[in-house]
Amino acid sequence: MAEITSLFPTRIMRAELDHEALRAELEEACHALALDDEAGQKWCAKNGYPGYTSYASLNDLPWRFPAFKVLTKLIDKQVTEFAKILEFDLGGGKLKMDSLWVNILPEGGFHAAHIHPNSVISGTYYVAIPKGASALRLEDPRHAMMMAAPPKKIKAREENRAFVSIRPAPGTLLLWESWLRHDVPMNQSTQERISISFNYNWN
Repeated sequence: MAEITSLFPTRIMRAELDHEALRAELEEACHALALDDEAGQKWCAKNGYPGYTSYASLNDLPWRFPAFKVLTKLIDKQVTEFAKILEFDLGGGKLKMDSLWVNILPEGGFHAAHIHPNSVISGTYYVAIPKGASALRLEDPRHAMMMAAPPKKIKAREENRAFVSIRPAPGTLLLWESWLRHDVPMNQSTQERISISFNYNWN
């Protein structure tokens, strides 16, 4: 009798952080940044980013707003657990957040497929996800190497698909290894999709 073994799994960690008051503070802070961050606004305009991101302009959000500092501590705990699940041998080092930024996508906004180079674990915390807002779409990391492989069936099991979408809710935290390619399809909601993304390095 044949035996099937599954190797090299791609782990995604999902946690629901039920902190309504914190989300309200974060949403207010995100809107304040979008109004006041002139450098970020210029970067978005120059690079065709459809909305606002602080990715290229600010790297001190936990210092600017206490709510981001609280969020960072919550994320640290989840990343520690995720690293255990991944069975990382960190030696004498540790995983440390080295970047944290805001993303605001209006109706029609999207984020093209990308990875997070020079990082170990990346993720996103979702502040506001209105009805119709985009899910996070993840791509099979082997996709570019499949060459002549036929397409997958429409109703293929999730673990066999080339793309899998995860629909977050307000307060959802998603973690993945930074090499995993992902994108955010077009926001079809008339309301803003607000999230906070981050990277962790090993040092």
